[in-house]
Amino acid sequence: MCGIVGAIAQRNVIPILLQGLQRLEYRGYDSAGLVVIKNSTFERLRSTGRVTELTKKSAHSSGKIGIAHTRWATHGVPSERNAHPHISCDSVAVVHNGIIENYEELRAQLTARGYLFSSDTDSEVIAHLIHSYYLQNNDLLAATRAALVELIGAYAICVLAVNNPQHLVCARRGSPLLLGLGENENFVASDVSAVLAVTKNIVYLAEGDVAEINLHSYRIFDEGGKQVQRAMHVSELSNDSVELGEYSHYMQKEIFEQPQALADTLEAVCNSQALIPGLFGADAAVDFKNIGSILILACGTSHHAGMVARYWLEDIAGIPCTVEIASEYRYRKSVANDKTLVVTISQSGETADTIAALNHAMLLGHVYTLAICNVPESALVRLSRLRFLTRAGPEIGVASTKAFTTQLAALFLLTLVLTKQHQRLSAEEEREHLHQLRHLPSAVQLVLNMAPEIALLSEKFASKHHTLFLGRGLHYPIALEGALKLKEISYIHAEAYPAGELKHGPLALVDKYMPVIAVAPNDTLLEKLKSNLQEVRARGGELFVFADAGTRLQSSEGVTLIQMPEHAGYLSPILHTVALQLLAYYVALQKGTDVDKPRNLAKSVTVE
Repeated sequence: MCGIVGAIAQRNVIPILLQGLQRLEYRGYDSAGLVVIKNSTFERLRSTGRVTELTKKSAHSSGKIGIAHTRWATHGVPSERNAHPHISCDSVAVVHNGIIENYEELRAQLTARGYLFSSDTDSEVIAHLIHSYYLQNNDLLAATRAALVELIGAYAICVLAVNNPQHLVCARRGSPLLLGLGENENFVASDVSAVLAVTKNIVYLAEGDVAEINLHSYRIFDEGGKQVQRAMHVSELSNDSVELGEYSHYMQKEIFEQPQALADTLEAVCNSQALIPGLFGADAAVDFKNIGSILILACGTSHHAGMVARYWLEDIAGIPCTVEIASEYRYRKSVANDKTLVVTISQSGETADTIAALNHAMLLGHVYTLAICNVPESALVRLSRLRFLTRAGPEIGVASTKAFTTQLAALFLLTLVLTKQHQRLSAEEEREHLHQLRHLPSAVQLVLNMAPEIALLSEKFASKHHTLFLGRGLHYPIALEGALKLKEISYIHAEAYPAGELKHGPLALVDKYMPVIAVAPNDTLLEKLKSNLQEVRARGGELFVFADAGTRLQSSEGVTLIQMPEHAGYLSPILHTVALQLLAYYVALQKGTDVDKPRNLAKSVTVE
């Protein structure tokens, strides 16, 4: 969840480190820091708050080798003393992403040996532990590898020794880390966006890897200590893709990028006349014929995508589907079925809870695994037998938007392919679904054209403290997602319920101060939903109804109708999602909150 950048060059690396931190700030932003080696000493700069504060402190500093970090607090409050890098005995500096589970034991041991701790973090033990081994052999690579043996938990680290300005060492286990290769300069980062301005040549470290980097070369060692080669990839991302451009916020940019993100994700099928299992990997054709049920594991917004997929899979494909919150799945006893396809969903592919859940499922005997992910070299993709890569591009805003809608598109494709594999999809139905998918980017654009109307609507929420969201069937998870978006970025307390549950408790909350947002698609549950809306009006509640064309709903006293441009059938959840994203965004603007970096949250949750 924190961000790491490291650089060694023949030029001043501080501007490179700061630019990288700004790109990674979405991963954590309660404090930031950097350290460079200059004149055989460490120069460390740290600040609380955003990277801009660190930039001010760095105006007169320079160095040709350094490491930097932006923090999301786990151990210890956000403060300068807890900000990274951590330094041991003025000799070894470390930045760390992850959690060291046995840090209390290590801290006690190191304190007994005379080490003084100046922070409340778990990360500081890494610096002292590496230093203790570095004293023995003056070999930073060997000292780091020896220290890692003692660590229990997750980490991505980058290490400097003050008397060795020609090398930096890095390692990963459970948290992402990559190398960026330049000409007579090399880089380390926890995300490719941090180095796009200086290189597109990327080497992704595998689980357990340790690497030593200098100006002209690098060496990678696997967890057994054997020197290995990892493939070099040329990133397809452009530097412009992580710039704001004409937009005020990344979330706004990413909402409006959804037509293109969906078109890119669906490119293979939109240019085809038939659905093929190979979209999900070489083994999919055989695997899909063998499965009899689906288990979806995901967290947060991705979990909501899985909930939508359950309706599709059971209604269209006729395949039983269970959706589990990944962070809960491995902590209960479950019965494995060797005919189950385990589907994991994650934007980053580095979500710690989802990776742990997948590993647990595999230990239980699940063989058929599929990752739906936005990052090709992520841990989740590498662990899974099958994969589908969404092509949303970089998503910087903490509140997920285009990642979610492209996940939904991928899951609908999965539903159709499984339906066809199980011989439940006629040729006519296949053509119709493909037509709807081709039209989807245009349909989303029509929703985006509603932005001015929704911006005006948001003014009615500026003074509210609580909101209820209602949905039925396929759109109940969309109500959940709408509530999540509103609470994430506007800090308005929001809850979502299946509309039929309103009278079983939540109705007690409804009064003139509690706005109720209803998702009202033109489907078989519409008449049931209309009855639920009457229950709200009878209690004096104010209704805001996002309704499809043809619902015959009208605005009236206490009821504001937001007319969606069309009804998209099974794909309707995607259109309603975009409308609710716009609402959350404009309400946050009304409230004056930090849209892209909401308090207490981080983008990629790489710790448990």
